[in-house]
Amino acid sequence: MRFFQSRLPTVRPFCRHVLFALVFLLVKNQTEAQTGFTLSATAFDSHVELAWPEPPGLDPFSYKIWRSSDGGQTFNQVKIIFPTSFLDFPGFPGSSPVTHHYFVEALGGTGVLATSDTLAVTLTAFSDDALLDMVQRYTFRYFWEFGHPVSGMARERNSSGDLVTSGGTGFGIMAVLVAIERGFITRQEGLERLLTITGFLENADRFHGVFPHWMNGVTGDVIPFSQFDDGGDLVETAFLMQGLLCARQFFQENNAEEIALREKITGLWEAVEWDFYRKNGSNKLYWHWSPNYEWQMNFQVRGYNEALIVYLLAIASPTHPVPASLWQTGWAQPGYVNGQDFYGYELAVGPNRGGPLFFAHYSYLGFDPRGIKDAYANYYLHNKHHSLVNRAYCMDNPGNYEGYSADCWGLTASDDPFGYLAHEPNNDNGTISPTAALSSMPYTPAESMAALKHFYRVRGEKLWGSMGFYDAFNLSEDWYATSTLAIDQGPIICMIENYRSGLLWNLFMADPAIQPALDSIGFVEDLTAVSNPQSNDFELLAYPNPTADVLNLAFVVEKPGPVSLALLDAQGSLLHHIYDEKNAPSGLFSRAVALEGLSSGLYFFKVKMGGQTGVVRFFKK
Repeated sequence: MRFFQSRLPTVRPFCRHVLFALVFLLVKNQTEAQTGFTLSATAFDSHVELAWPEPPGLDPFSYKIWRSSDGGQTFNQVKIIFPTSFLDFPGFPGSSPVTHHYFVEALGGTGVLATSDTLAVTLTAFSDDALLDMVQRYTFRYFWEFGHPVSGMARERNSSGDLVTSGGTGFGIMAVLVAIERGFITRQEGLERLLTITGFLENADRFHGVFPHWMNGVTGDVIPFSQFDDGGDLVETAFLMQGLLCARQFFQENNAEEIALREKITGLWEAVEWDFYRKNGSNKLYWHWSPNYEWQMNFQVRGYNEALIVYLLAIASPTHPVPASLWQTGWAQPGYVNGQDFYGYELAVGPNRGGPLFFAHYSYLGFDPRGIKDAYANYYLHNKHHSLVNRAYCMDNPGNYEGYSADCWGLTASDDPFGYLAHEPNNDNGTISPTAALSSMPYTPAESMAALKHFYRVRGEKLWGSMGFYDAFNLSEDWYATSTLAIDQGPIICMIENYRSGLLWNLFMADPAIQPALDSIGFVEDLTAVSNPQSNDFELLAYPNPTADVLNLAFVVEKPGPVSLALLDAQGSLLHHIYDEKNAPSGLFSRAVALEGLSSGLYFFKVKMGGQTGVVRFFKK
């Protein structure tokens, strides 16, 4: 400064101003380059989430991420990015925690404008529960942070702008309920979002009460899905209603806002004219109707595919029902039953080798298939076998695609290197979709968890993003998607929750219209899906059933001997030994079992008496 000050009187006024400005910027940049900004870092199992504010008063071109894995002695550049957040994948730490150090530089035209503080973060292997929490929390961001800012609806994919989807929104509504239950958001926050969504839906385009597949998230106007599909989509509407009915059951408090939400949902549900979509009173349902093209799409809803929920809801409708006979005449059309074995697993219904795995997911986000069957299948057992066939096919890998294995499996509809395809064993091009294995978690928990760990720990650097897993990858083509889709993200968070707590299954099945519909279709109790199923060798009574707090059990012990009583969950896994006596006396055995601390849902009591076994199913309210 002294150099300039000694010469300023001899410089013209304009030049003097320019010099002052240059000196100010030089000093400013030097000062700010030495000024830090705050870096935050959250460590997970195999990755670190970094975030920072834009340094005040600066306009950085980009940010350079630095990481040290030797205690802060040597730093290596990780990446140069523009956003103010970054997911770094140092890798799975294994059995011993691993510490990394990070700092970030803000870069501008003159070089480094500012440098963050340095943080040390430690990666530690997560438990299975912690991994599931992480996957659910990240996946929920798709519906929460990326939800449409006006309507609250779910966008079709992460590049959809104002285009929102009705079926994906149904999945997103259920994801909101999971997020409340898991503490990701508050009950009030979730309530407000659903009031926004239902308020939007009340004024959006409908066609005999049925919503289109796509809408404009600002105006509610239909966006055609294809040339003749510019009207109602009955299948997408069923997915939406499945979510809304779960929400109506969840928000049961007696305050003005929750009452208003229930009334809105009831209005939307009762307005759906399922009977109109019989197409002039036929004995089946049709997928589409358009005010411009009427029935020109002419696409019947018939099984077996993802649309089982359509017939269940149409039969359950309190205002526009269809006869229960349509389950046979419309849904279970000729060719519905399969009965063949594939890789050692029998598929009761549907195509050979099962078809894409979304068949086992979309209708079952709410509908609980455990412990019941219709005339054709125990759908829980069928979905389990479908998932295992899909995995076994990937292990067999007849197409010799790179990467397929016992831990890297799952074929379903998703993006791929060539566009979009319903991938399945009969239509395979080497594309694995994480949603396929992860959404089968209730059916194949061990196999799905192994796939989750592979997708995250082995392939997470390219497959994991700010909203969970990207849509798909194809190692034979050296391709990873950068897309996320509502209909693939939704089943991940929802089906993981059904595996963990049965939340959505319990909510949907508690709707007063569902059980009568199942009864009219002909669903009956079936314990086949319980591990070690056995027919009852003696009469076992349980009452009241359903019950809230206490269940009374009674059976007759014919002669003294060993008696044991165990509580099982819906998958047949042991929860508690209630009673174990090596020399129980003969006579009437009765016991009141307290159920405090047991979440609502389906359970079983299993009694062993000598060489005899009794099993009884009950519902905890």
